[in-house]
Amino acid sequence: MNKCRRKQLENLANQVEDIKCLVESIKDIEEDVFGNIPESFQESERGEAMQEAIDNLESAIDALDEAIEYISNATM
Repeated sequence: MNKCRRKQLENLANQVEDIKCLVESIKDIEEDVFGNIPESFQESERGEAMQEAIDNLESAIDALDEAIEYISNATM
């Protein structure tokens, strides 16, 4: 891989890292909101949907971490 493509991939990995940070921030806010609502609401259909959204955001963060790793490995 030439230097130009390697640099493009490094920039891309940085962009993915920025996106991951934004997703983490949103997940943290959603967790705080979920943790501060009454338990009866947490167990409602809407509360379950909030928990599912949090779980999906965690999965997205894991996938973004994996993408960053693969991109970084490709530049070696």
